[in-house]
Amino acid sequence: MEMCLAIPAKVVTIDHDKACVDFGGNVVREVNIVLVNAKVGDYVLVHAGYAIQVLDKEDALETLRLWNEILELQPQQP
Repeated sequence: MEMCLAIPAKVVTIDHDKACVDFGGNVVREVNIVLVNAKVGDYVLVHAGYAIQVLDKEDALETLRLWNEILELQPQQP
């Protein structure tokens, strides 16, 4: 079974329908925000290069904390 993931990110800058978002840990990417009404400082849920939902800050930060916890539990690849 395949699974699709969406990850929260903070909107840093906006240029028309594109935004620079910060996933934390110095991971910054450009995503399309045409599907949402996001502002700089908002947290958005990102899937496949698109922001698909604006998130409450507390929910976004909790989700990022849980992702970091999961990643820390993963065995390191050689």
